[in-house]
Amino acid sequence: MASSLSQTVFSILLLLSLHQACAEMTHLHFYFHEILSGPNATVLTVVNPSNSTSLTFGTIVVVDDMLLEGLDDNSTLIGRAQGLVGAVGKDGSLESLHNFVFTEGKYNGSTISIYGRVEQGVTIERPVIGGTGMFRMTTGYSLAKPVVVTATKLVYEFDVYLWHMEMKDN
Repeated sequence: MASSLSQTVFSILLLLSLHQACAEMTHLHFYFHEILSGPNATVLTVVNPSNSTSLTFGTIVVVDDMLLEGLDDNSTLIGRAQGLVGAVGKDGSLESLHNFVFTEGKYNGSTISIYGRVEQGVTIERPVIGGTGMFRMTTGYSLAKPVVVTATKLVYEFDVYLWHMEMKDN
């Protein structure tokens, strides 16, 4: 029994080592633009237990935010960040799950999934938990730094570091 377990653990570690040795590293840099209100809002509250205008415990919002090449609103749209944000802690902590769907350039048709805790006003580090297209079998992390924070708009500068197998079309 112990021998079988040690062989299994060894096999898993070997596969992980091979994946890391064969993996390609990609660094993505872009800006995440979120419009909080108005006719072009990219955020919609779907659960609001307190009827408050802020994200209080139990609030859930859906988002369809823009991923732009630059900080300027007229920068090239390279994709969308679609997902959920929930107020999960009585302390105001937020949890988010986003699929970053790339629609332009080299990564057109590929996605990455980012999940984790969001703290407002600081650089946010979250894991990349998967991907599709060119990012199949991806792992990595993202760093999101707030660069514009107003009552109607949030813009984050994103740096995403991915390790993935190089995928080619069949």
